Amino acid sequence: MGGTRAPQTVTYPLAEWILRRARRVGPIAFGWLGRPYAYLVGAEANEFLFAHDDHFNQFEAMKALIPVDGPQSVVVSDPPEHGRRRALVRPGLHHKQVAGYIDTMARTASEALATLVPGLPFDGYALFRSAIRRSTMRCLFGERVAAHADSVGDALQPLIELTNLAPQMLVAHERWNTARWRRAMAARAALDEFVLGEVDRLATHPDSDDSQVLSLLVHGRDGAGSGLDRGEVRDQVVTLIAAGYETTSAAMGWTLYGLGGRPDVIAAARAEVLDVTGGEAVTADHLPRLRWVPAIVNEALRLYPPASISARYVARDLEFHARRIRTGTTIVYSPYATHRCEPVFEDPLAFRPERWLDGLKPAPGAFVPFGGGAHRCLGSVLATTELAVMLATTLIHGEFRLEQQTIRATGITSMKPRPGVWVRFC
Repeated sequence: MGGTRAPQTVTYPLAEWILRRARRVGPIAFGWLGRPYAYLVGAEANEFLFAHDDHFNQFEAMKALIPVDGPQSVVVSDPPEHGRRRALVRPGLHHKQVAGYIDTMARTASEALATLVPGLPFDGYALFRSAIRRSTMRCLFGERVAAHADSVGDALQPLIELTNLAPQMLVAHERWNTARWRRAMAARAALDEFVLGEVDRLATHPDSDDSQVLSLLVHGRDGAGSGLDRGEVRDQVVTLIAAGYETTSAAMGWTLYGLGGRPDVIAAARAEVLDVTGGEAVTADHLPRLRWVPAIVNEALRLYPPASISARYVARDLEFHARRIRTGTTIVYSPYATHRCEPVFEDPLAFRPERWLDGLKPAPGAFVPFGGGAHRCLGSVLATTELAVMLATTLIHGEFRLEQQTIRATGITSMKPRPGVWVRFC
């Protein structure tokens, strides 16, 4: 099972520019785009950033996400509120809790695959974008909320499109109250009406819901007896839905794309899945016995990390490689660039899941699809589990091949395949 490449190695222009610059000038470079920027690349740079969380202002770095996630989301929070909100969200995303969602994930994947017309190609990214949104809402917030998955997706879409604008453009749309901004705010109002309605219903009737996670957010308390207020609950609910809607579905699209160029890996992975599951629905007992599926997921997250770039806003001066990074600088770091560095991974542009079967253990800071430090993605276990279940269910359904197509990597908040990933079951 050699290093056969996919028909087309998709690249992301912004992260490629950062990577080329790092190859030319080293792991730190400076620039100016209306304000000072520093670009840090590589495992050492990532570890440095994650070890200096107390030097950064998360709200300033991530405020472009506020139109979707809200100003009190854990994603945009700084201490001490960040620690309090994170502690109240974490229980619903714990390993043991996520294991209880696997049957729902498998059922949702099977329902999506059952809608396909045999023999016809389909857009796997679009199919699983909808399925993962519905699965996430079922798992975290129950069937009652998930019944509105499509309308919630419709409301989220214009908001997500705003966050994929350059920060300067986002500010301009808000300042000038453009038609695009007004559409997004109308969508947000509809989204908030639904989410806050569910929050209020559960607050008034605590035993009326099938959602353990929503109940935890509404009624949960930390060690000091503090809980989330109504607005905070809204922001955490939307953040959790939007993360599945954007990043996890993008990762599934890239997984299908990378795997579609490796028919040898598809055959091996499918044989293993059928042997372990007997062709039945994937369960929590099956996943630990699979080797190919997590290897494929890791390789897709390495070569095509949806969060291809991220940022930190410097609130206190710090120094890296004898270079001063001053207060007010925005640091941009790139999992995409790090993962495609030759010193970090051998033959980095090849989609080779077998590298993970061979016992690959990346150095600290070398494999960071979910970031790191105090702000490492809370939903990483949920995301990787959902990807594994969706992929294993697809392999049970049959072997597939990639259709001839040209794909671009687009987006800022997440790297998405455009116009889609077209595949066909053999």
